[in-house]
Order: sequence, then structure tokens, then C-alpha cells
Amino acid sequence: MATGSQLYAPVVRDGRGEVEVVLGPGHPGLHDPEYRRRRNDLAALSLGWRPGDQLPPADYTDVEHEVWRVIARELEPLHHRHACRAFLESKEELALPTDHVPQLSEVTSRLRPATGFRYHPVAGLAPLRDFYGSFAGSVFYSTQYLRHPSQPLYTPEPDIVHEVVGHANQLAGPEFAAVYRLVGEAVVRTESDEALRLLSQVFWFSMEFGVVEEDGEPKAYGAGILSSCGETAAFRGADIRPLDVAEMVAVPYDITRYQPVLFAARSMTHLVDTLSAFFSAFDDDTHRRIARELACP
Repeated sequence: MATGSQLYAPVVRDGRGEVEVVLGPGHPGLHDPEYRRRRNDLAALSLGWRPGDQLPPADYTDVEHEVWRVIARELEPLHHRHACRAFLESKEELALPTDHVPQLSEVTSRLRPATGFRYHPVAGLAPLRDFYGSFAGSVFYSTQYLRHPSQPLYTPEPDIVHEVVGHANQLAGPEFAAVYRLVGEAVVRTESDEALRLLSQVFWFSMEFGVVEEDGEPKAYGAGILSSCGETAAFRGADIRPLDVAEMVAVPYDITRYQPVLFAARSMTHLVDTLSAFFSAFDDDTHRRIARELACP
């Protein structure tokens, strides 16, 4: 999970050196001591991991498995109605379990033969450069916690449902995986934080909240849409505009609400060609050029 926003729960160490996940006001688990302890334990599990180590298993509880089952059950018909063919084919290829929360090692074992991607754990906030840059090496950093059980169909922050149901199902598709790698390679070429933020905005409106036209109607491929029951059911009511990278970087977005503006490609070929051309050429000069164009009346 990558973010530059404090709307996501930061992971810190308290005065005794213990790991603490700081939940914000309004978070469903804020006043649940058991949930907060669980979040702290899972964050500590990820913080103690180093590349080369065995992936740390999370001993998921019956409650957490039930949250996963509820979401899987609710998303299944929504995906068949609203997801694009490429996502559905990748989902079938990956065949994630619907009866239990998969370990990151299980996700990797299913994903790696398909496209070479593997999952690494992260406690919570991941710097943009680390998160996107890891794609170049076919790595996706994922959280291990689940949303609060009182609201299984809502989360104020990306959890393992988003990271796995949304992104892993994308990453099982060769065309999507290739775009992710181009994003990572672009980060390697990019030095300025401003350019990195511009790149992340295009990623947000495409791989997180992207739409593609199929059979005359909009279908979702974005991980942020397809990991959310509410967003999947509602995205067609958004202002869906033609895919335009220059416009993407000029449109603000709010992570706390359903996205009011989305961008749709004419086809998967149009989508992949457009994103591949943009990310394969992206560098600091690209950012400066786009910034100049946006500044011109």
C-alpha cells in the first residue's frame, strides 16, 4: 500500500518501543481494544521481516476469515456484471480462495507462475518510491491486516482485501503485469518527488480506478473499484470521460468518497498501448513538460 496521505493509519513506535498503528477519528476500530491490538501485532510482524526471509505467516482468526468470506461472496456477482474480461480471466487463472484469508506466501505461489510477481509484506504506509519502484523487480508490497468486522463491506484504508482481491487479480494478467513493470522502471528514471506524484496520479486513475469499454458499456479493471462492493456497484454513475493522460494529472481526487470522475479506454488494446507509451517514456522531463502545459492558459 502506497500513500502520501495521513488519512491512512501511520505505524509508529510508542515510548516503550512497541509498534502502534495510529487509527484516525471515525475509524470503525478506533474504540475496539482487541482490534487495535491485532493491528499492532500484524504491523510488528511485517516490520520484523527482511527481504530474503520467509514470508511471515499471519495466524488469521475465525472472525478475519469470516470477513474475507463475506466480501468474496458479495463481490462474486458484482465482478461478473461489472469487471472487464481481462480481469475476470486473470481472476480465474489466480483462483484465490474464497473461504479463508490467503497468506502472502499463498498469493505468491499462485501468482508467480502466471506473471512472475511476488508479494512482500508491509506494515502500513509505504513510501511512493519504494512501493512503485518495487514493480520493476516484479514485487508488490501488501498489508496483512483486515478491515474492522463490524463493517466488512467498508474500509477507510486499503487492507489485504484491496491488495490481493484488487491488485493480485490484476497482476495475474500478463498485459497488466507488464504495465506495472513499466511503472517501476519509470520510477528508477525519476528523481523528483513532484514527478513521482504525477506518475502516481496516472496510476490512480488507471490501475486503481480505471474503466474500459466492452460491448458498448463501461467495465472496470481498476483494483480500487473491484476490491470494493460499493464502488463496483456505483462506478457507472460517475462522470466517465475518455482516457486522457494529460487530463488525469489535472483532476483532483478524494480517497474518502466514491470517485466522481473516471477515465475509460476504448478497448484493452487502447488501454495497454496508451499506458505503456506513457510509462515507458516517463521521467523528470515528462513531468516538467506536462507541468508547463498545465500552466499555459
